[in-house]
Amino acid sequence: MTAIKICGITREADALAAAHSGANAIGLVFYGRSPRHVTPARAAQLLRVLPPFVTSVGLFVDAAADDVRQTLAAARVDLLQFHGDESPGYCGQFGVPYLKAVRVRPGLDLLQYALDFRDAKALLLDAYVKGTHGGTGATFDWALIPKNLPLPVVLSGGLTPENVTAAIQAVRPWAVDVSSGVESKGLAKGIKDAAKIAAFVTGVRNANV
Repeated sequence: MTAIKICGITREADALAAAHSGANAIGLVFYGRSPRHVTPARAAQLLRVLPPFVTSVGLFVDAAADDVRQTLAAARVDLLQFHGDESPGYCGQFGVPYLKAVRVRPGLDLLQYALDFRDAKALLLDAYVKGTHGGTGATFDWALIPKNLPLPVVLSGGLTPENVTAAIQAVRPWAVDVSSGVESKGLAKGIKDAAKIAAFVTGVRNANV
């Protein structure tokens, strides 16, 4: 069964909508330049409403190590997610399991990347969009993903309720990750649509039939 992460949560209602729809994890963005950014204090409030067995993931982009530690002290997430140019040594220093995000484009050796980050729990594969670090709504060519990656794959980048079934059938990832694909156009980024979250989860379940 493909696991589901709803990223960029900023409201209690959206965290609960994700959990009640059957999502396995929520993502909290600690990158100040993101429109979905939350402070550690706000994250702690969101974590308090999560029911049991929903994993919390903290997303960072090239953050100072002390900033990550201070965030963990205030809002102890279950899993870290690194979206920048962090090294394997950097990612592994916090005593918390982590995902390493990769912005996929032609010419990138994903097999070598997986070997370099062999201690990661998974590689999160996202679309490469110059000047950004995710949450763009852009997809990438799934054919660029090697079939024999030695780490689990979390597929991200432009997933929506409409395309997630096909994406899972094509890639067979361990998990899928969505942010903008479950937001309503015209509303602020970070405000999720409960109906779209439910439709996304249904699309994932349909792929696993």
